[in-house]
Amino acid sequence: MENGVPSAYVEGHVKAAAIDKRRADIYIRHTRIGDPLADAAVKDLALLPRAEASRFIQAGMDQNEDVFRNAPESLRDLFSEPEPPWLDYDAFRPGTRAFLANVVNVFVAFVAGTLIDGFSTLISESFFQTGRVFDYGVRRLRQNNRHQVEIFWPEGLHRDGEGWKLSVRIRLVHAQVRYLLSQSPEWDFKSHGTPISAAHMGFALACFSARTLKHSETLGAVYTQEERESFCAVWRYAGHLMGVPDAMLYTDEEDALRWYEIGSACEPPPGEHAVIMVHALINSAPLVVGTTDPAARAKLVEKTIYPVCRFLIGKDLADKLNIPKSGRLRMRLALLEFRLDNALGKLLRRGNNGLVAAFGASMYEDVGLRYDMPDHVRADESSYW
Repeated sequence: MENGVPSAYVEGHVKAAAIDKRRADIYIRHTRIGDPLADAAVKDLALLPRAEASRFIQAGMDQNEDVFRNAPESLRDLFSEPEPPWLDYDAFRPGTRAFLANVVNVFVAFVAGTLIDGFSTLISESFFQTGRVFDYGVRRLRQNNRHQVEIFWPEGLHRDGEGWKLSVRIRLVHAQVRYLLSQSPEWDFKSHGTPISAAHMGFALACFSARTLKHSETLGAVYTQEERESFCAVWRYAGHLMGVPDAMLYTDEEDALRWYEIGSACEPPPGEHAVIMVHALINSAPLVVGTTDPAARAKLVEKTIYPVCRFLIGKDLADKLNIPKSGRLRMRLALLEFRLDNALGKLLRRGNNGLVAAFGASMYEDVGLRYDMPDHVRADESSYW
């Protein structure tokens, strides 16, 4: 660590500071920060039997005070955070309509563009070391889809909504993974900073909102200015619930894109683990939509997902991630094929907004939400959660 800068970020910090020193300094500072409230909560929960810890989290989610009053104070502090002064539930309505109208484009944009943007950073190291994507790649993508559906569902981000609960659950899971990785000799704090850091959470949120808007538009989604602002407002509050600190929490789409720019400059070039994670995600995508035949799955990845991904994220990043090269014509044909298929599907469904497809591609195998936490740093050695 050089002058408080994790060694992997030294060169990037200099480059980013030349663009916007204030933001670059904030970003680097947050590479060494996790989520103090959630980190304290999972540390206390680790002292309890797993079933009891889950029961307290469930009680907090369901506002069951009879049980929750006996939970660790740190967990009660987490659940008692006040709503931010800028919160406006009415502002979510246009974003909800836009999401439901463009849900297929948003889901594809998320997998083929947004998640690739995110995993090109050092956050990939955290996921690589847990093995979460390798062993449960399809489940993870379905969970991502479910989270999106729930936060954009009408009133999903109200205190008793599933979107609210899933967002806080994600916050606790990330804190638990940070706790487990802190016990692992494999994590290099001097080089990489804090695992799943506040910087990475802020960067991911900028991708989830502004980059998803951009990618989904490329795929054929259409938004009004009001819907764009609302889409970002939904993700902003979800990000707050997921523990993104105010200093890294964007204010609007333009601000989110600026954070994406500065974060991208600060991050080192994608390494071997980022490449592995990205390709694992891409190759899991066909399974999410039910394409299980190996030949059909390989064809879908090679002929459609890789070219679309390369078109969305751009040549430079695609080359760094070893996304197979596609001629510009091949990329445009893949994009056109996707747009036509999506348009014809909407026509055949006579205006159905794709929700059936959205639910089918989301994780809804459980009755209710589970609040068990991983109990081993390696996904294949952890109890089910």
